[in-house]
Order: sequence, then structure tokens, then C-alpha cells
Amino acid sequence: MIGEIRVAWRLAKGYRLRPWASPYLRWRIETWAGIPAGSIDRQKFLRFVWAHRRDLGRYLTWASRNQPAQ
Repeated sequence: MIGEIRVAWRLAKGYRLRPWASPYLRWRIETWAGIPAGSIDRQKFLRFVWAHRRDLGRYLTWASRNQPAQ
């Protein structure tokens, strides 16, 4: 669980209080779900995260296991 939180924290760097404004997260949502990055606002972001919470959880688990040792 701590590893997943670290990955999420790192991915939201610079936009931790408003992750829907992150160009990186917008790009990832656009390439994965096909939602145009320019149209992602707070409401769409939160709806996306809620609808895909299991997939996102699996991704964070995978990323935390496969990140290089620091």
C-alpha cells in the first residue's frame, strides 16, 4: 500500500492538490481512454478515476513493484 501511494505521489508531482491539471495525467488518460486531454476538468477526472479505480489500483501495484530501487 505504501508503494502505491509513493507512485501516485510521484505521478502527481507539481499538481498534487489538483491532479486533473497535470499535463502528464491528462496525456495518460487521453492515450488510455480516448478522452481529449484539453477537455479533462475536475469532474471528468474524478468520474474517470472512480469508474476505473480497480484498473488504476492494479497499475499502481504493478508500478510500485517494478520501480527501480532507490
